[in-house]
Amino acid sequence: MNPSAVGWIEKFGSLTKDHHHTYADFRDLYAGLKKTGFIYGLNTKIPRFIKVEHSLSEDEKAKINLLTALYYTYRLEVDQTDFTVFMNKVFAFYKDLNRNQISFITQLFTGKKTSAQLEKLIDSRVYLEDNVISKTFNSIITNSLLFIDVLLFKRYLKEVKDIQEHAQILEYITINITYHALNSKEKNRSDERLAQLFASSLTYIDSEAKNFDGSYRQMLLKNHSIWENHYFLDVACLTVWEDQSLDYKESGFIFGIGKDLGFDEKQIILALDEITSFFEGNVKLIPFLKDKNLAVQIYDSMSKIVKKLILRNSKRLQKELSDSKELVSLISKSATKDLSLEEKKKVQMQLIDIFKSIPSLAIFILPGGAVLLPIFIKLIPKLLPSSFDDNRIEK
Repeated sequence: MNPSAVGWIEKFGSLTKDHHHTYADFRDLYAGLKKTGFIYGLNTKIPRFIKVEHSLSEDEKAKINLLTALYYTYRLEVDQTDFTVFMNKVFAFYKDLNRNQISFITQLFTGKKTSAQLEKLIDSRVYLEDNVISKTFNSIITNSLLFIDVLLFKRYLKEVKDIQEHAQILEYITINITYHALNSKEKNRSDERLAQLFASSLTYIDSEAKNFDGSYRQMLLKNHSIWENHYFLDVACLTVWEDQSLDYKESGFIFGIGKDLGFDEKQIILALDEITSFFEGNVKLIPFLKDKNLAVQIYDSMSKIVKKLILRNSKRLQKELSDSKELVSLISKSATKDLSLEEKKKVQMQLIDIFKSIPSLAIFILPGGAVLLPIFIKLIPKLLPSSFDDNRIEK
């Protein structure tokens, strides 16, 4: 599955058919999403049952994790497995949140198919900016507050009314917790980057008109959603633990927030232990902890993109050529005996793929062809060999 190519959501739907019971309940789902980093807004892994051909970038992992979280929340809350009904429900949800606007130009290229439009919608939620230049040159490109969408969707499945107002409340509490947690400690450059990441990810409230007084603590006391409170506690733990140290003052802040949220000391310590374990296992993969100047960020971002494009497309061409060995064998066999109907179909399909491979090879060997090929794939996907379709669903 390739979440940067057309058709990845339908591919995801086909994969879930054999994994309806991957998560026993929402507690199990929350724990799984925490291990991938999705709860913390730092996507370092994806669920194990999702098989991919190539290594994924952080934004691609975020797309998969967001869709996984939304689908299994729907699966657990509604006890339904129809993927088409799920997609329509997600669309209705984002429409009520006023987040499903897709431009006329985008609709022109994606068509009216629900899965194609949902791919564009998820793109708009994952990326902080729609600008291609921003995506290329900014190492921090992924929305860090995506789990708020999941919490809202969980609520929406039970109660549709006042969903926009509740979205504003969740963001308001989250950004206030982050702000006050950072002010409970001595700040460093990583803290500043973390604060910028959270502020840039705000969707439902005005990032320029945030109120950082103490009123959010009263809102915590009135909030009775257990999983929203778990999320608030984990955000607080993330904020104070990002430098892998916890002094007495920070500890007092965390235990105070935890108490307001209704957690006992053991639960708060467990949350701190989990964020410690996450950082120890993923510290090298977390972008905002890397202290680099702008020039180094630009070089790293460009080199990663080019490396990914070259690696993926060279593997595809290699696979296409190796698949052609079976064609030679079948053609040799046909000289002495009749081929079965299935063998004839194989010959037909592989001959078509070989004809399609010729322009692909021509583009690939051109200067800069490795970068041009994915553009060709996106614009004219039907003219490419089957090995280039990472989201192909086997019949």
